[in-house]
Amino acid sequence: MTLEEIRKNIDAIDSQLLPLFAARMDCAREVAAVKKEAGLPVLNAEREKAILDRVQERAGEYGGAARVLYSTLMEVSRGLQHTLLDSGAPLRELVSKAALPPEKAQQIATFGRPGSFSHAAAHTLFPDCTPVTFNSFAEIFRAVEAGDAEFGVLPVENSSAGSVGEVYDLILRYRFYIVGAATLGVHHCLAALPGAKPVRVYSHPQALSQCSQKIAALGLQPIPCETTSEAAFTAAKEPDAAAICSEEAAASAGLEILERGVQNTENNCTRFIVISRTLFLPADANKISLCFSLPHQTGSLHGVLSRFAQAGLNLTKIESRPILGRKFEYDFYLDFTGSVRDPGTLDLLASLSVELPRFSFLGNYTERE
Repeated sequence: MTLEEIRKNIDAIDSQLLPLFAARMDCAREVAAVKKEAGLPVLNAEREKAILDRVQERAGEYGGAARVLYSTLMEVSRGLQHTLLDSGAPLRELVSKAALPPEKAQQIATFGRPGSFSHAAAHTLFPDCTPVTFNSFAEIFRAVEAGDAEFGVLPVENSSAGSVGEVYDLILRYRFYIVGAATLGVHHCLAALPGAKPVRVYSHPQALSQCSQKIAALGLQPIPCETTSEAAFTAAKEPDAAAICSEEAAASAGLEILERGVQNTENNCTRFIVISRTLFLPADANKISLCFSLPHQTGSLHGVLSRFAQAGLNLTKIESRPILGRKFEYDFYLDFTGSVRDPGTLDLLASLSVELPRFSFLGNYTERE
């Protein structure tokens, strides 16, 4: 047979499959009506497993592929049933009651002294604010929890050094809402006292990682500090030390700029988020964050991700973090573009809120680039 003839056969088979798929989805609608009447849950894990095992056995050499195909069919079917049943009432109510963000924020908790990049992010997100500074990420979360700060501004990811793992762990521990985000260009400088001959350099671990090539080239000993601004003031006390920090922090500490742009990449940037105990939903919200865990079974993550593909949603980040006190169990953190004002997106999240362990909707907010 020629390639053209084979493709005609495939098209003919596909023309038979589509009506069968539609008929199966119509059956799913009928199942939803029966389950609603009987008060039954959408997910019947035992039945799904039995079907998948049977399909895999009958499909012979294509067993594994058939299992994936039918698993996806079941994910799609369950999604339809959840939509028809208006599943996830608590999440739907939460979203419906979310207010617009306040026009002015009074208390903003941020990381490090004035001159730090976190301070710059706070002023980008809240132009008229006077940030309250803290020396650790955990202190910011505690301040928001105690009501000592209305919002907290924290770095979560750098384009060259990757995720700030400690912040993601705190997000998953506290389950506060993310109500805003911004990405800032981060340009580090190497600074020291006038006439100094540095043999070591102070900075935050993330900054040291972002500038590792320059540090190695100069043969400096990297020493971590709590913040980049604190590093500047530490270096100001030692004639044989330098700091990697912002120009503002260097000026505040009385340091001289030895070199600008010492980061590994020219387009170095860091993403900052805003946390809050209260859910706010901006009119122009365009990014959604959530977290959940998964059962230890083959294809569980694939099944969830297939639901996002079906909804046409673009995942921009997926991060796994160990669950404290559990042996090799993980929470998954997801960012994706979208708005819960879109009915299809809300239906998806509502269905996942019912099915997934440890599910938390972390917010729908405006991402500033």
